[in-house]
Amino acid sequence: MTESAAFTSERSGERDVVRFTGSLSLAQIGDLPNRLHDYDGKVDTIDLSGIERIDTVGAWLIHRFAAQHDAKIDGLDPDGTHLLEQVAAADQPVAIRPNPVGGLARVIGEVGDAVVLTANTLYGLLGFFGATMIAVWHIIIHPKRFRFNATIQRFEVVGVKALGIIGLMSFLIGIVIAQQGAVQLRQFGAEVYTINLLGRLTLRELGVLMTAIMVAGRSGSAFAAQLGTMKLTEEIDAMRTIGVSPMEALVLPRVMAVVIMMPLLGFYSALVGIIGGGLLCWVSLGIPPVTFIQRLREVVPLTDLYVGLVKAPVFGAIIGMAGCYQGMLVEGDAEQVGQRTTSAVVQGIFLVIVLDAFFAVFFTYVGWI
Repeated sequence: MTESAAFTSERSGERDVVRFTGSLSLAQIGDLPNRLHDYDGKVDTIDLSGIERIDTVGAWLIHRFAAQHDAKIDGLDPDGTHLLEQVAAADQPVAIRPNPVGGLARVIGEVGDAVVLTANTLYGLLGFFGATMIAVWHIIIHPKRFRFNATIQRFEVVGVKALGIIGLMSFLIGIVIAQQGAVQLRQFGAEVYTINLLGRLTLRELGVLMTAIMVAGRSGSAFAAQLGTMKLTEEIDAMRTIGVSPMEALVLPRVMAVVIMMPLLGFYSALVGIIGGGLLCWVSLGIPPVTFIQRLREVVPLTDLYVGLVKAPVFGAIIGMAGCYQGMLVEGDAEQVGQRTTSAVVQGIFLVIVLDAFFAVFFTYVGWI
């Protein structure tokens, strides 16, 4: 039967020795902590050769008792010595409250963290783009692996079901552009140039840009949430186990759907925006639809349409990859799904606007102005 922990003190030669017996474990330790606390004798050596067992609680008591009396510990086997060393190493002061940080240092630290996070995200997106291109190459080599039905279903979700909200948004934006442009140009007696403003701005910039923002908020977030939920339920791991590539089965249909549908949605958005602005010009400025269309054909070059159609698939690829990339990063708990979904929308919109600025400079350089 295991004995309860106990200790005795004796003098051996010129040294005061405290010998422990029994089990230095939580179940058998009893009132030993109180007795050690009340012990006021001199201690040079702590002899543990007579103990039967020692656990973390017992090791902590011995370590604290030895530290209080500056005593040497003898008699432990290798396992007990290792446990005591680990307990001693963990005996470090812990700050109840973190050290105060100045406002400037905190701001600089947050900016640095944001820069590092941005760099890591861009690096991850670049790697994800490479993985997507590898999946495309595999599909080209093995066409039978292409998920045709899944891609068509994404066409409906990304494109057809988005026509209503994108059309309404574009119609209202066209009205706003025409109304505000007419108010400002009226000061110079140049209300007719409202058609120039509406046609060029809608076809070249706002049609595809506002569509990209809507698709990022609508479809990019859905991609992140869907893939994130599949990561949590281990469906993606199960797909890998049975030999199905998640990049080919899940990511590629979504990215291809956004890339293909974005030019169509962008053109549709620009067309509806022009219709909305034309109605306002008819009602407010007295410009009939025939005159509006004729003027539009005269002042809007075909290159404006090309600019929008060239940018649209690039924006679609960015939105699709940002949503899928953030969804594949989900791990741990359901809170990650919300965080990654938010990140997918923010990153998609941010990258679209940055690329739009680069496109503006590029098209100006090549003469498409």
